Amino acid sequence: MDTDSPARLGAWQQTWRLTAAAVLGVAFWLALATALPAGCVADTCSWFVTGDPLIALGCLTALLWRRRFPFTVALAVVIASAASTLATGAALLALCSLSTRRRPVEIAVVVVAYVSAAQFSEDLYPIATPPAAIWLQLALPVLSAGIAVATGVAIDARRAELRSLRDRADSAEREQSARAAQAQATERNRIAREMHDVLAHRITLVAMQAGVLDHREDLSAADKRTLIRGIAEGSRQALEELRDVLGVLRADPDRPEPPQPTLDRLSELVADARSSGLDVTLDTTVTATPPETLGRTGYRVVQEGLTNAAKHAPAAAVHITVDGTPGSELNVSVRNSAAATAVAKPPASGFGLLGLAERITLAGGTLDHHRTADNGYVLTAQLPWPEHDLEKRA
Repeated sequence: MDTDSPARLGAWQQTWRLTAAAVLGVAFWLALATALPAGCVADTCSWFVTGDPLIALGCLTALLWRRRFPFTVALAVVIASAASTLATGAALLALCSLSTRRRPVEIAVVVVAYVSAAQFSEDLYPIATPPAAIWLQLALPVLSAGIAVATGVAIDARRAELRSLRDRADSAEREQSARAAQAQATERNRIAREMHDVLAHRITLVAMQAGVLDHREDLSAADKRTLIRGIAEGSRQALEELRDVLGVLRADPDRPEPPQPTLDRLSELVADARSSGLDVTLDTTVTATPPETLGRTGYRVVQEGLTNAAKHAPAAAVHITVDGTPGSELNVSVRNSAAATAVAKPPASGFGLLGLAERITLAGGTLDHHRTADNGYVLTAQLPWPEHDLEKRA
C-alpha cells in the first residue's frame, strides 16, 4: 500500500470520475463501431458487444482501488485495454491518476504498456484500412497518453499548491494566535504594573497610619484625629485612583488615557508621604523638563522607594535625590534609614521592584537596590536622557 497516496475520495468525487472515464470509453467504442463492416457484430465481431464491455466494466471496477495500489491497478487496466476498446477511458484515467504521484519510472512503464496495447487492439476486429506508417499508428495513443500524463501532473501541482496555501494559512493563524497571546500577556503585565504603582503606594500609607493608630497609646486626641483623617483621605484617593484605572480598562480603546504623573508632581508625592508620618526630604537639581516617559519612570522610582520605606521601615528618615541634565542621565535615588519603630507590616505584593525593573529596562536604564551599612535601604536608577528628545519637545 502506498502511504503517500492522497486521502480517499468521496462517493460523488469517485462517481463523476468513473462516469467521465466511461463516457470517454463509449466515444472510442462508438467510433470503432462505425468502422466495422456491415453484419460484423452478428457474425465475426460478437466480442465487440460481449467481451469488450465486460472487460471495460472490470477495468472501471478496478479503478476503485487506484489510490491504494496506483501502479498495479494502472498497469493491469492498461494491459486489459488491449482487449477492450471500451476500456480506453478507464486506462487513461488510471494513467492520469498514476501521474499525480510524479514517479517517472512508473509513468514510463505504464505509457509504454498503453501504447503497445493500442497496437494489439487494432487486430481484434476486421477493419479494412490501408496500411499506415508506424508513426501514424503511434500518434493517437502517444498523444492521448501525453494528455493524460500532463493532466495528472497538473492536478498534483495544484494539490501541492493548495496544501502549501493551507499550511501557510495554518502557520499564519498560529503566528497570529501567538502574537495575540503575547500581546495579552504584555497587556496583563502593563495593567499589573499600573495597578501596583497607582494603588500600592496609597494603600501602604493608609496601612502605616492605621498601624500607628493601633500601636501608639500615647497619642493625643488631636494626633488620633489627624491619623484618622489621613486614613479616610488616603482611602478616598485610593478609590478614585482605582476607578481611574478601571475606567481606562473599560473605555473605548481609541480614547486617550488620562495623563500620568511625572517629576513635576514629586512635591505632591512627598507631601502625601509626610502627612502619613514619614520623615521625607527631597533634593532635586533638575531644572529642564524631561520627556514624558522619562519623567514618569523617575516618578515611579520615587513612588516605589517611598512605598517600600513605609512598608519595611516605618518612621524612618527618607532622603530623595533627583539630578540630571539633557544629553546625559537622570539619576534618582531613594535612601531610607533603619526602621525607627516596629509596627505590623502590610502584606507585600512581591511585584513592585519586578515591575519597576521592567520599566527601567524598557527605558534603557539600570536599577540597583540593596541594604546600606546602617541597616537602611537604598534604591537608585540611572536613566538615559537624550538631548534630541528635549529638542523635539521645544
